[in-house]
Amino acid sequence: MNDFSLLIKPSAADCNLKCAYCFYIGRQRLTGPHPRMSDEILEKTIASYLGSRQRVSYSFSWQGGEPALMGPAFFKKVVKLQMRYAPPRAVICNGFQTNGTLITDELAAFLAQYQFLFGVSLDGPAQLHDHYRKTAAGANTHASVLRGIERLRKHGVDFNVLALVNDKTVKQPREIYGYFKNQGFFHQQYVPCVELDPSGRALPCSVSGAAWGEFLCAIFDRWIAEDVGRISIRLFDSILEYLLSGKRNACTMGTDCRQYFVVEYDGSVYPCDFFVRDEWCLGNVASGSWRDFLQSPLYRQFGIEKARWADDCRGCPHLSLCQGDCPKFRPVVAGARGKSLLCQGWQAFYAHAVPRLAQLADTLKKRAGAAGDAQPGTASGLTRSKLP
Repeated sequence: MNDFSLLIKPSAADCNLKCAYCFYIGRQRLTGPHPRMSDEILEKTIASYLGSRQRVSYSFSWQGGEPALMGPAFFKKVVKLQMRYAPPRAVICNGFQTNGTLITDELAAFLAQYQFLFGVSLDGPAQLHDHYRKTAAGANTHASVLRGIERLRKHGVDFNVLALVNDKTVKQPREIYGYFKNQGFFHQQYVPCVELDPSGRALPCSVSGAAWGEFLCAIFDRWIAEDVGRISIRLFDSILEYLLSGKRNACTMGTDCRQYFVVEYDGSVYPCDFFVRDEWCLGNVASGSWRDFLQSPLYRQFGIEKARWADDCRGCPHLSLCQGDCPKFRPVVAGARGKSLLCQGWQAFYAHAVPRLAQLADTLKKRAGAAGDAQPGTASGLTRSKLP
């Protein structure tokens, strides 16, 4: 059985915010206003996953919507069940992706005790973050996010910041990077906003390929000049990891999309966060096994989609890194997958950054060899959480 991780949405798309660019909010039409995972589905999900055989670790990522809506009591059940069903000497990792506005001292203290790793959505300074990230009543949220982050820091919780790069923020890479650095946010992730209408055209909040490339190049130039080894940027770390070891630890760089499963609040299972659609439903944890889902012809078909490159991709010098990009960003035209809408940006960034990242990888290899290390490391990264 292949290794896989779980991305669990215990409150489905329910959220206390109403961000204008949210790709998941449409799920509320199907689930009702306040869906919640039952104790039975929670226990079945945890018990069955910990009953599978994972070679390295068992990885749970709690997302939404907003998972903090479940409250501390729910996550106390999570930890209790993980301890009950964990195999001997198992490493169990928990991630928690949040908008940061509902983090209480109680929640932060408990999840710190069990080493949950937080990802906090923050798009930059207030004037940029608040453009799209508002409450349902239209109120700004930046100050609430910072209060949540302060609670995480108070209780010693490891966290990174995740910036969704949209049509507004893409124009301000230096301002955003400088703001994060001044705030002491030394673990960063930048994700492009690409949302399409039913005809496959990009919505106004989306970034263009050219703008995405300019953004990444600007961030990279600041990082490579000042902050290697001090600031961890997930994309750069992932490229370094590939150059050092050949491992692809970012799904967009993978050759096959079958890397994790999404479990919705009702136990329904899907192959990807971006494809929680009826046509991609693989079954339900209440009635199916992980072996069934892994061997499903539908899951196999989903994995094949990653390698359905456009003809232009085949001769691209950056294909080994890009692998055609995420299928979400490759609209189907006349029954065939087109190029990624971000292709121009990826080409510009890889041409700009990879030669210097390759030099950095060589330096890291030499240092590791001189120190007698068996495996050279990448730039600083977050330690995965585990239960004691």
